[in-house]
Amino acid sequence: MDAAQPILFFDSGVGGLSVLAPTRRLLPAAPLVYVADNGGFPYGTKTEAEIAARVPALLGRLVERYRPRLVVIACNTASTIALAAVRSALDLPIVGTVPAIKPAAAMSKTRVIGVLGTDATVRQPYVDRLSAEFASDCLVLRHGSARLVELAEAKLRGVAADPAEYRAALEGLISQPGGDRMDTVVLACTHFPLVEDELRAASPQGLHFMHGGDGIARRVQFLTEGQPWPAVAQPGIIVFTRRIDIPPALKQGLGGYGLDQIDYL
Repeated sequence: MDAAQPILFFDSGVGGLSVLAPTRRLLPAAPLVYVADNGGFPYGTKTEAEIAARVPALLGRLVERYRPRLVVIACNTASTIALAAVRSALDLPIVGTVPAIKPAAAMSKTRVIGVLGTDATVRQPYVDRLSAEFASDCLVLRHGSARLVELAEAKLRGVAADPAEYRAALEGLISQPGGDRMDTVVLACTHFPLVEDELRAASPQGLHFMHGGDGIARRVQFLTEGQPWPAVAQPGIIVFTRRIDIPPALKQGLGGYGLDQIDYL
C-alpha cells in the first residue's frame, strides 16, 4: 500500500461532505479525493436504470485515474441502487451509505420515525428491508424532498434560504397520519446533514435527527487500520464531472473541508 493512495468519496454533489468531514477528523493525514458528479446532478429525480448505468461506469474511470485504496459512495441514492454492481465491478473496498434506520429505531421513544431523503431513496426496497429488520415495531414515515438537496448545495455557496422551505420539507412527514407523534428523523440523503441546523430550527416538535456520517467514518478507519499515511496532510482534490465556474464562496466552502485542488473528469 502506497501512503499517497487516497480515499475517494463519490456523490452527485456536495452532500458527501457530511461523510468526508468526520472521516477527515479520524484520519487527518489521509489523502482525499472528493468527486461531485455535477454532470449527473441531481440523482434523486432520476430513474433507477439511469443511476445503475451511470455510477459504476463513472467510478470505474475514477478508480483508474486516482488509484484509491478505498471508495466511499457517499450518496444514499447511489448506494441503495448501485452498490452491489460497483462492488462486483471494482476490486477494492467499497463503503456504501444507507439510511440510519437501525439507530433511529433504537432511539425513538414514541416508536414513530421519519425517513427524509430523495424521492429515489425513499421508494427503494432496501428501505423496506431495513424497516422490517430494525424498525418492525415502529411506524416508519417517508418523504422525498428534491428541494432540500438544492438548499444544501446553495448553502455551501453562501446562499441562505427562507426558513419556511425547511418547515415545508418536515411537513411532508409531520402531515402524514401519526406524524404528530414522530420524535426521530433519519436524514437519508448525505446532503441533508449539511442543513441539519436549519431543519432543527424549523422543527415544531423538538425532533431528533440521525444520519450515518460518523458510522461510515469509523468503518473507513477500521478498513484502513495499519495502512501507511503521508507524514504531512496534503491538499485534498475536488473533482467535478462537468466544467463549471467556481464562485469565491464555493471555493471557500470547499477549502473548509480541506479540498483546495480542483480537477475535472
